[in-house]
Amino acid sequence: MELGRIEQDLEHALSSRLDGDVHFDAYSRALYNTDASIYQIEPLGVIFPKDADDVSKAVRLAYKERVAILPRGAGTSLSGQTVNNAIVIDTSKYMRDVWQINPEERWAWVGPGLVIDDLNKAAKAHGLKFAPDPSTVNRATVGGAIGNNSCGAHSILYGKTLDHVLELETVLSDGSVTRLGPLTPVELGMKLSCPGLESDIHRQAPLIAKLQREEIDLRFPRIQRRVSGYNLDELLKEPLNLSRVIVGSEGTLAFITAAKVNLVPIPKATGLAVFHFSSIVQAMEATVALLDANVSAIELVDNRILDAARTNLSLANRMGFVQGNPKALLIVETTGDSIPEAQAALNHAVTLAKRAVPDCIPTPIHDPKTQSTVWEVRQAGLGLLMGVRGDEKPIPFVEDTAVAPEKLPDYVRRFEEIVHSNETTAAYYGHASAGCLHIRPLINLKKQSGVKRMVQIAEDVADLVLEFGGSLSGEHGDGIVRGTFTEKMFGPTLYQAFRDLKLLFDPRRILNPGKIIDCPPMTANLRIGPMYKPTNISTTLDFSRESGFASAVEQCNGQGACRKTSSGAMCPSYMATRDEEHSTRGRANLLRAVLTRLLPAEQFTSKRLHKALDLCLECKACKAECPSGVDMAKLKFEFLSHYNRANGVPLRSRLFADIARLNRIGCRLAPFSNWLMLLPPTRWLLTRIGIHPKRKLPRFARQTFSKWFQDHRRDGKAGTRGEVILFHDTFTEGNYPTAGIAATRLLEKAGFLVSLPPRACCGRPMISKGMLEDARMNARHNVDLLFEYVAKGIPIIGTEPSCILTLRDEYPDLLPRDEKVLAVAKHSFLLDEFLADLSKKGELDLQFREQPETETVLFHGHCHQKALVGLQDSLQLLGLVPQVNVKPLDAGCCGMAGAFGFEKEHYDISMQIGERILFPTIRDNPTATVIISGTSCRQQIEHGVGIKATHLSEFLAHALVD
Repeated sequence: MELGRIEQDLEHALSSRLDGDVHFDAYSRALYNTDASIYQIEPLGVIFPKDADDVSKAVRLAYKERVAILPRGAGTSLSGQTVNNAIVIDTSKYMRDVWQINPEERWAWVGPGLVIDDLNKAAKAHGLKFAPDPSTVNRATVGGAIGNNSCGAHSILYGKTLDHVLELETVLSDGSVTRLGPLTPVELGMKLSCPGLESDIHRQAPLIAKLQREEIDLRFPRIQRRVSGYNLDELLKEPLNLSRVIVGSEGTLAFITAAKVNLVPIPKATGLAVFHFSSIVQAMEATVALLDANVSAIELVDNRILDAARTNLSLANRMGFVQGNPKALLIVETTGDSIPEAQAALNHAVTLAKRAVPDCIPTPIHDPKTQSTVWEVRQAGLGLLMGVRGDEKPIPFVEDTAVAPEKLPDYVRRFEEIVHSNETTAAYYGHASAGCLHIRPLINLKKQSGVKRMVQIAEDVADLVLEFGGSLSGEHGDGIVRGTFTEKMFGPTLYQAFRDLKLLFDPRRILNPGKIIDCPPMTANLRIGPMYKPTNISTTLDFSRESGFASAVEQCNGQGACRKTSSGAMCPSYMATRDEEHSTRGRANLLRAVLTRLLPAEQFTSKRLHKALDLCLECKACKAECPSGVDMAKLKFEFLSHYNRANGVPLRSRLFADIARLNRIGCRLAPFSNWLMLLPPTRWLLTRIGIHPKRKLPRFARQTFSKWFQDHRRDGKAGTRGEVILFHDTFTEGNYPTAGIAATRLLEKAGFLVSLPPRACCGRPMISKGMLEDARMNARHNVDLLFEYVAKGIPIIGTEPSCILTLRDEYPDLLPRDEKVLAVAKHSFLLDEFLADLSKKGELDLQFREQPETETVLFHGHCHQKALVGLQDSLQLLGLVPQVNVKPLDAGCCGMAGAFGFEKEHYDISMQIGERILFPTIRDNPTATVIISGTSCRQQIEHGVGIKATHLSEFLAHALVD
């Protein structure tokens, strides 16, 4: 863990020169030792430059000291481009500005760390967008897209990133700053007249290409999706524009500090259809026919991805567009200036596909939400595949080949022969329209036989691609995994020309060395290989479903979906901080580093690792929104349990964990207890134990919910439909009894006899603090109590998502292999779910009165509800109330997360998360009714915006017709 003398000197020198952040500690190095590839290489350190001047200073120092540097954006590269034994320069934290958009000329000047989605958001106001749309568009950066020459689903229409880069501002390997773009003869003469590296490059680079003109004509594939090697062919064009050779160079020729990129009009209308096939080859035959149609995208998705999507929490309930169990789907999109024009093109595509493959089943998709889901499934393909349980994974090593699309049927047949001859199977998806398929053979790299199988398949596929006149990389770049085959693809003459070009731009070989050319063996530096032996952690929670704690950590494959910031709730702390350490991927990388002893084993219970996991809000968004299903909340619960045993449980954690007992005392003493909580000595004491002074604890109810329930008069319909158990949570019981009162009224009005059993606290506050043994005792009590009811078919209903969903999500892990637990989990429902299910069956006997005028409702879903259940049932119930305009908020996490937002050290980030989208949206709609089910969310909104949100049950009960 200790830095060597050279690293210490580098850290000191960089820290004294740069305005940005410099981190050479062991944890930062571990965070950046992987990307989305199969590789792991520890960097020397990590810096986050504030601007181009910082980059220039860093590169100048690296040039002087002959130290390697590595440009990095989101780290979503699949070929190993963004890992190296180098100083990592991450531009995604600060260098993400949109400096200028020119809507008339359709271009933008942007920073390299800008996420493509954020550029599109800015350009949308002008009816424009950045054309390349890789599946990682919500976290991939513009600089990364340029480095990889990314393409995406619509490349048949728009081409590659190369076709949309106009100019680049760069730092050359000696630290000098230059702008690269098209040059007039006069401008070129001025460049050549000045001494220095920039002049040498402009003078000699075109000569290197001209000397190889015949080899370029002979060896460069004549297909759209050639991304392999360096773009020597671009140096033969007039006017000379060196920015075009930087595109696709993976940070090995220059460091991009700004980019002028082309923008294209957003299509006015689109049509979409999903074609079902009984084989991959059939889908490819249809693709060839569809090339004659006016389509903007033809995307392949195989049955492995569909099967994975059906088990994904966020997608499972939205897979209705798939008919039966096809072996493959083609997603076909058309565009036009009007809906009829786009639809006519789509109809023509259907005719061509049916003519080629009569058995195919086309399903037009007209609903925008369903269209969005179709694209979500396609974009999640990589993560869904990597979420496969077990050691055999669909590995990215030949997943980026490209051939002429008309050759796809024969190519796929031959590819399948290679896969089968190596005694494995493969998953298929990708850009059929452009002939670029992402084919991933299933390999177990933990076995030496698996490594040998990977190498053999890679060699066989390289031969096949050359035979078909294709490219080993169609968009993901060479990096290491395909860089080892660069010479085989281009031949020794061009390979030497690539070396000459690299040496010209980078004479000291400091710019991301070992990528594209002169790469290490593809079997070196494997993240998981035959020598991979993680520490076996004895756990309190049951991790058998994940094949153990280490395997649960390994579910993170580095694809970085947790770095998205434009939608969803994952990951709240990353959205606020933009720090890799506070992403789900970052936390998983650190846990894996400890388990594999890259960091010392004793770090597993260290304060430093606790700091890294501390900002995980346990929102569970990753469990649903990560396509690979990484459950960081569960991992954190287990970590905290070990940490507590090693370091003790803080008093504040004990108090929050036992909030049910404190609430009972407070309610007995109310209103005196509420007065007491406001006194300065009490506030001082709360601050001393770590509660932020600006936070006010919820008031204690003078009449608890159970007391009200005991005294209330049942509705006349109660019991006509049977009985239900209302599992009233701690906060409904002692702080917000009106939510329980409203729920009781709704259930009784619907004909149910409501019962309150003597339940214990669900244990959620204990689980969140890692006090798992205490939570297990509560779970045991509740399961034994509730099983007697569910055995009779009586459902359990809750109004607080984090509480009732604990019975479904955590109880099976606290009490594994217990049939009672599974029965209780199966029969536990949110009030929303229960009533919505009755409504779907036509069995909900509730009438809601029409509002006097249209009421706007902002509905914010609790994170656990969004992750484990979804919001569709809540929205369906709200839709039953006439004259209500419901607007669901895609605002992510509110930032409170139970006790998290009350804690002194978390207050600022808690409010920062709320201010990201939620608070401003509510302020912008001052007359709207805000409806929320979660207690934490209501507390956060009251504190951050100053209004009281309404529980869903209260809103519905108020609208009931008596």
